[in-house]
Amino acid sequence: MRAMGTAASGMKAMQLQIDAISNNLANVNTTGFKKNTMQFQDLLYESVVPGGQVRSSGLSEPTRVEVGHGVKLVSTAKDFGQGTIVSTNNPLDLMIEGDGFFQLRMPDGDLAYSRDGSFKLDGERNVVTSLGYRLEPAIQVPADATEVSIARDGTVSVRLAGDSANVQDIGRLELVRFPNPAGLIAKGSNLFLESPASGAPLTGNPGLDGIGEIASGFLEMSNVETVDELVRMITAQRAYELNSKTIAMADQMLQTANNIKR
Repeated sequence: MRAMGTAASGMKAMQLQIDAISNNLANVNTTGFKKNTMQFQDLLYESVVPGGQVRSSGLSEPTRVEVGHGVKLVSTAKDFGQGTIVSTNNPLDLMIEGDGFFQLRMPDGDLAYSRDGSFKLDGERNVVTSLGYRLEPAIQVPADATEVSIARDGTVSVRLAGDSANVQDIGRLELVRFPNPAGLIAKGSNLFLESPASGAPLTGNPGLDGIGEIASGFLEMSNVETVDELVRMITAQRAYELNSKTIAMADQMLQTANNIKR
């Protein structure tokens, strides 16, 4: 009875679909979060009657008889579409308008990448994330700075105490983009890591070479659409129920066949 194994694969697939949807909904208010999308493929087919088989009449079969064996998960891809924009009026809150990632220096010296632009100053007045990871290239704000501004091209400027008429540039942000962002490894904490599937990072200045511009005073929130996720949840739930009913029906058929002898 192939139906049992086929329906069981469908139930497992829909369970994974619900897992992904629940993670998306849990992060609906997470800054820079990118929703997961599940991609499935059908399993191998068993050939019952091969195509082109010649009948006794001399005519050949125009089609073939095949029976599928269910479904499998092949990809959990990230959708890097632009998320909801929120105004904060905080100059260290940064949003990337378009393609690109912020570079962050990890404690082990490696680089991680993020779309979360909610930056702060640490005790040494370095620009860091909420977890203390430093922005790369490093930006350090002078202790006597009274105002910080970041232009759309990534130029970081400050106004110093006692010199309110002049603005001094202290650095410039660099962003990176990837040939295949969907291939990045999701590390958690709004961080992504490079992988062979993503390709090597391409570093550049904001607004050039296909990299998005910087918007200071704004944050990019999650790109999860609650209504879409709820519709997907209902669809997955109904598919799970139908597959479970298929198993119950296959069991009834086996029971009927088992009772013929009686």
